[in-house]
Amino acid sequence: MAKLYFKYGVMGSSKSAQALITKFNYEEMGMSVWLIKPGIDTRDGADIIRSRIGLEKHAEIINPEDSIRAAYARAGKHDVIIADESQFFTPAQIDELRELVDEENLPVLCFGLRTDFLTHFFPGSARLMELADSITEIKTICACGSKATVNARLDGEGRIVTSGGQVLLGGNDSYIGMCHKCWKRKIREQQVFNAENT
Repeated sequence: MAKLYFKYGVMGSSKSAQALITKFNYEEMGMSVWLIKPGIDTRDGADIIRSRIGLEKHAEIINPEDSIRAAYARAGKHDVIIADESQFFTPAQIDELRELVDEENLPVLCFGLRTDFLTHFFPGSARLMELADSITEIKTICACGSKATVNARLDGEGRIVTSGGQVLLGGNDSYIGMCHKCWKRKIREQQVFNAENT
């Protein structure tokens, strides 16, 4: 029985690497993989999925207005779908992935962030949390050694950003995984520093 999987983690937790390794494992078993990513994610190139450890593959781009079911029909039959940066899919597109699992008996593995830099769900991730058969956290650690759960957004001087739009594409220069305690402490320290220097 096919399932819809959501494998989430903070920035730097090896989500893309695990997506690409999973693709390799399926293909090594002679299976056909349809690798997809949202069109909004152009950080490494429009149709490239790249991990921090240097793995990369071409993927089919799915734009917000696209039907995933129609794109799958054009792509031809596959044995599995692997989706990276799944937080950027629309809820309707997540519903379509669920339909492909149910109606085509097709496993769908979605990798992505659960929450944004303010700890709020991305719409695609929220829908995956509602619909996925299997939800797995890909863990990494904060600099203090605790489990990282927050995608802290950084400005050009390394300070934590606490306002702005939900989507800002970036890598290690723009985001760092932190535990909630360290994230809140750093924000308080910045506020005290700003108050003392104004």
